[in-house]
Amino acid sequence: MGSRFLYWRLVWNNLGVRPLRSTLSIVAMSLQVFLILFIVGFTGGMMADWRTRSEGVGADIIVQPPNSTIFFAFSSAVMSDSLADKIARLPGVADVSPVLIVNAVGSGNLVIIYGVDYARYAALSNGFKFLSGGPFTASNQVIADDLIAHSKHLKVGSVVTLVDHQFVVSGIVQHGKGARFFIPLPTAQYIQNAQGRASMFYVRSNGDTEAVRAEIVKSVPGTKVQSMAEYLSLVTSTNIPGLNPFINSFIGLGVAISFLVVLMTMHTLVLERTREIGIMKALGFSKLEVCGLIAVEALVMAGLAIVCGLALTGVVYVVLLHTAPTLPVMIGPMWIARAIALTILGAMAGGLYPAIRAAASDPVDALAYE
Repeated sequence: MGSRFLYWRLVWNNLGVRPLRSTLSIVAMSLQVFLILFIVGFTGGMMADWRTRSEGVGADIIVQPPNSTIFFAFSSAVMSDSLADKIARLPGVADVSPVLIVNAVGSGNLVIIYGVDYARYAALSNGFKFLSGGPFTASNQVIADDLIAHSKHLKVGSVVTLVDHQFVVSGIVQHGKGARFFIPLPTAQYIQNAQGRASMFYVRSNGDTEAVRAEIVKSVPGTKVQSMAEYLSLVTSTNIPGLNPFINSFIGLGVAISFLVVLMTMHTLVLERTREIGIMKALGFSKLEVCGLIAVEALVMAGLAIVCGLALTGVVYVVLLHTAPTLPVMIGPMWIARAIALTILGAMAGGLYPAIRAAASDPVDALAYE
């Protein structure tokens, strides 16, 4: 028991010889943990949030222009809004709502605005759940969801500027209905200079989704018709061009940071402790025990870095939850485990050479070292 205590005391004392250097090394590795978790969490959170909002619209089928992407923010208004009436007359169709998508950049964030026919859009899911106010009744009014309202400190009667136009908030609704803001369809068409056009159509069937989908494909050729289930299955990070290479690059960078930081720190420690290592070997420490001591010191640094990185991630998550609720971050236990494993891997790889060098040192030469 006493020897084990002395062993761990030796580990802590060795790391504490140069406290500033050890602290900076731990901070550098903790940033790796934070960057991996935040990048992956932000990406996963956005995908999960978009799937939830799309599903909350209440539609069974989405009708889009050909060659459109799964990301509505990049959809163009190239379809006539009169197609809504044509689709509504098809057998098995319960409700159809044309939507014109308007993109607004505010406070550094891309905000999606839906131009909608309120009655038709609300019918898809039995209406909005208003937390305050009510539907828009004028062309310059807007409905905001609760998250964007909290983020921008909006309330009923507030004036908000969207795409260089001022709107008065008529109501605040519970989030999860597709967009963050909803404005009258004619107003959106005027802003986009797209009179009589729509970006897509949400369709709710009477139950037989595939039969209705087949009818739409036959009756409205030249369009892309997907069931909501099919669409939601495509809304994943793997379908974002270049995202996986970007994430993998960050992971590789994180492992490289751990490797280089630990290599530099432990190699310097070994050089500074040449006489100490010689005394240890003269006292009977085996090569394996000396090597293990260096490896344990590297693991202790990695462990402290993991704790600091997880704590930093948690703090940033809580701050964003209260200050920017429209920027969802979702961190799963699998990625936490991966971040921990990658940090340990980088630390062990970085400590390998210094450990081998320390174990291979000759005690006679070490004791003569000045």
